[in-house]
Amino acid sequence: MKISPNNLNNPLPLEKFLKKDCKKIRGIFTDIDDTLTLHGKLPEQAYKALWTAKKVGLRIIPITGRPAGWVDHLARMWPVDAVIGENGAFYYYLNPKQGRDGKLMRRFVQTEKLRKKNREKLWEIFARLKKTYPDLQVASDQNYREIDLAVDFCEDVPRLPEKTIDAIVNAFTAEGAQAKISSIHINAWFGDHNKYSCCELLLNELYGEKIQEVKSNYLYFGDSPNDEPLFREFPFTIGVANVKEFLPRMKYPPKFITKKSGGQGFAEAMQYLLKK
Repeated sequence: MKISPNNLNNPLPLEKFLKKDCKKIRGIFTDIDDTLTLHGKLPEQAYKALWTAKKVGLRIIPITGRPAGWVDHLARMWPVDAVIGENGAFYYYLNPKQGRDGKLMRRFVQTEKLRKKNREKLWEIFARLKKTYPDLQVASDQNYREIDLAVDFCEDVPRLPEKTIDAIVNAFTAEGAQAKISSIHINAWFGDHNKYSCCELLLNELYGEKIQEVKSNYLYFGDSPNDEPLFREFPFTIGVANVKEFLPRMKYPPKFITKKSGGQGFAEAMQYLLKK
């Protein structure tokens, strides 16, 4: 595994996030698994931090590799303004002007016909991989997915060797798909979208904002290589402490890093931000 020269510049400690820059922030984009969660659970302090941020007027938009089925629940139940799912394949939000609690609105970047066609191609690639790796499993939440195929490498299975993870990624990319490594899954999909492109779409469609003009007003939290498109593009990014595990794989690390891992690190950073 080669280490990019960029990785020689380690993320700065959170204390280097200057007060004048903290004051610019009016919205939070954040990954979920192992960024808001810790050991598979949402810590109390992380959920409280979301509510506190919402109450003081910050926009809260989680971004996840998790499926449409999960995003439906999150957009309805969490203190958030919208949720981006399947690594930028769509966003869901509640329209407060419709329904008792707001009507759930779904915005996909691909048509239903194209989603079906692409899923079929992904399953063909996975079937070929199964011949080489017969114990390979898709993620337990695969049935709730609309666009991507998620291969489990450590959530509900024994952790796969690094060589196997790399081979799976290469098998999908060789067929023209994108394949990104999260903290638990390898997510593969056909299409040009990613987490950042969906942020751009969402800000334009929901708020009439051009991302190039407002990106310094948003903060992004993440923990793994599939967060790189946002670590690269946003000027203010924070990695929770467990991102250290993936830094050797990353060309674009976060700018700052917390002392604590997962949701505890998120809460640590939010407390620092709001204090400033």
